[in-house]
Amino acid sequence: MNAAFLLIGVVIVICILLDRFLEKLPIPPLLFFIALGMCFGENGLLRIPFDDYEAVNLICSASLVFIMFYGGFGTNLKAARPVAAPAVVLSTLGVAGTAGAVGLFAHFALKLPWLESLLIGSVVSSTDAATVFNILRSKKLALKNHTDSLLEVESGSNDPMSYMLTTVLIALMSGQQVSIPLLLAQQLVLGAVGGLVVGRLAVWLLGKNLFTSQQSRTVFLFGVVLLAYALPAMWGGNGYLSVYLCGIMLGNARMAQKKYLVHFFDVVTGVAQVIIFFLLGLLVTPVELPQVLLPALAVMLFLTVAARPLVTGALLLPFRPSLGQVGVVSWAGLRGAASIVFAISAVLSGVETTYNLYNLVFCIVLLSMLIQGTLLPRVAGGLSMIDEQGDISKTFTDYQEERDISFIKIHLEPGHPWRGRALRELMPLKDLLIVMVVRGEDTIVPNGDTRLEEGDLLVLAAYPFEERENLRLSELTVERGHRLAGRTLADIASAPNSPKYLIVLIQRGQETVIPTGSTVILPGDVLILAQSEGPKPRAQAGAAEE
Repeated sequence: MNAAFLLIGVVIVICILLDRFLEKLPIPPLLFFIALGMCFGENGLLRIPFDDYEAVNLICSASLVFIMFYGGFGTNLKAARPVAAPAVVLSTLGVAGTAGAVGLFAHFALKLPWLESLLIGSVVSSTDAATVFNILRSKKLALKNHTDSLLEVESGSNDPMSYMLTTVLIALMSGQQVSIPLLLAQQLVLGAVGGLVVGRLAVWLLGKNLFTSQQSRTVFLFGVVLLAYALPAMWGGNGYLSVYLCGIMLGNARMAQKKYLVHFFDVVTGVAQVIIFFLLGLLVTPVELPQVLLPALAVMLFLTVAARPLVTGALLLPFRPSLGQVGVVSWAGLRGAASIVFAISAVLSGVETTYNLYNLVFCIVLLSMLIQGTLLPRVAGGLSMIDEQGDISKTFTDYQEERDISFIKIHLEPGHPWRGRALRELMPLKDLLIVMVVRGEDTIVPNGDTRLEEGDLLVLAAYPFEERENLRLSELTVERGHRLAGRTLADIASAPNSPKYLIVLIQRGQETVIPTGSTVILPGDVLILAQSEGPKPRAQAGAAEE
């Protein structure tokens, strides 16, 4: 155990110290971790004998669970809307089409049996999110027409489909009497239901403020990730699909201090990537790779220059992409850790193959990362798809709304007490700054002499409030005939036995209303109520009176 801990510690320290240096290399940084594992392996410098497929499968599968959860957790559904349809098509039909095309090639070109050929196609049919965006971010490569966002959604969501196809092929090659439609339905339905149910329950529990600290909330979500995978998987469902959907639900839910969760899972997935690629390099036996190098090169080249472009071009045709976008999306379909982990699952299942499946897929992934990954910046530049003004670190999976300041707006209605006054004449507002004044078509950066006018829209900056453990928010839908319907907030606040909560927001159809004392509550309104979890002093039922 001491030797194992020493090895893990040395690897982590080396990777962290070399992180900045690796980003400057022309090759994908993740290749270094594979090379490091091979150096530690039995044919490397340290000659550590290691062939425990089961241990690697367990560790890498667990790491993939968190990588897939984070892929869902970081997907902002509103921001993803422009690329959602093509991304879903590529992550489902695209995976199936790629698997079929590679299967045909392996059968007719490599003379392999049908099921074995389709198994190879299924294992390598998905693109790898960690590999794709590790390259884009390390090279600061922003792409035009939301192409980087399209790649991120596709690569983050296509592993479940690849895993499902691999599971079906393993069952058929093992001689199991299975109904393919039933098995596919079981994988999809149980995986989807499991992820949505666990995600919805987790969101509900987070909204109940049952946690004493941010740390306990983080540990709770760590456990939720494991449950989201394990529960459907125990019943034959697709655990990877489940954990991805659970991540989407949690990532798009309102919760306090989300930025801390983002930072936590960012670190977890970063470490998971290092662990996966290092272990895969450690497990491989380099002297055996020449035996599968030629067939691996053939599959990789066919996948890159024929299968992926044809399938991608056909499926994206209804969305009318540019030729440059199709070219970049086709070339950026890099294979990665998921393909090798799925190959390990096939090896452990005992299926017989002509070539060592692990070594074959390992070579395909290595060649894909080396050739496609290294040339991706040049391909994107040659197709004029690089967005010089873009910032790849600000794609929609980064939580830009979590800042050290928040922005609010105030509209100066007729009779507002600030109307006609200069900013320096206003009562000093501690920790609050007016940063912009919108006046008609003009935008003004104000100073102390700026005089406010009726109709101005003020934008103010303030520190966000994060200590929410003692503040509970809830929703109340006002039905027709409800006791609050038709009443103003001032009436409610002045009534005997008025409720001990504050109405902070009203959702009225597609409109969001910030209430005042004169605001009338209408049937169909959804009220957002704030209530203290600590000592409960009498509170107004509405905002401050005008």
